[in-house]
Amino acid sequence: QAPPFSSSSPLGTTTTTTPGFLGQSRHAGLLLRKTKALLPVVLVLTPAMAQAADPFAFLDGGTGVLFQATSLVFLSEIGDKTFFIASILAARASRILAFAGAFGALVLMTIASVVIGQVFHSVPDSLTRGIPIDDYVAVLSFAYFGVKSIQAALSTDDGDGLAGELQEAEEELKSKSVLSRASRGVGLAAEAFALTVAAEIGDRSQITTIALSAAQNPYVVTLGACLGHGLATGIAVLGGAFISKFVNEKQISLIAGVLFIVFAATTLVALF
Repeated sequence: QAPPFSSSSPLGTTTTTTPGFLGQSRHAGLLLRKTKALLPVVLVLTPAMAQAADPFAFLDGGTGVLFQATSLVFLSEIGDKTFFIASILAARASRILAFAGAFGALVLMTIASVVIGQVFHSVPDSLTRGIPIDDYVAVLSFAYFGVKSIQAALSTDDGDGLAGELQEAEEELKSKSVLSRASRGVGLAAEAFALTVAAEIGDRSQITTIALSAAQNPYVVTLGACLGHGLATGIAVLGGAFISKFVNEKQISLIAGVLFIVFAATTLVALF
């Protein structure tokens, strides 16, 4: 064992220190210096680590926007042409492939719609003279679709179902000979994708997504719209044609119309 070392303190007393203790002191000092060096990195990464721990942190209080996007898109898609295209293909071919093709197309269209909405949102204030054009576009779009939906509900008989949309979707599939090619497996997903994209262009759900994106958080709008599309498409492939016999078109249009009017009013009130 190594002999101890003696040293004199400033008060004249003598202290004895062993080499082992000196080694431990040096190790503790080195660890302290490394910890200080890593402190700035830890401070920078802490917010990102906190956000990663909370997967819904990006909502930033936008649960109301999430509900808006999900509910409006869902009600816009129930009984729509794209709804029955997915339903018919799923019933006569493959549910999984029909869902994959239709939902993939709707996600793509949602992203495109959100991008278009952000273009409206990014218009410089110098061009709009400080007027929130994006918010007014959202208000006008919601009000328009609300009035149109309520008018459609009032002009529809209580006993009317969704037979008209179903028949229109069947005629379109027959005219394009899609059903005769449904046995091609993965090709069915491509057919569902192409037909859904064509039917979704200019559709009410697309315009709604554009309006929401122009005025709200684009990430929340994207999530909500995809949730709405996923729910509607899932119902369609699981038995949309059967469910449509028990769904009242008048009630759906009336509920959608009221929601559009309510969201138009709340968006307008938020401007003042």
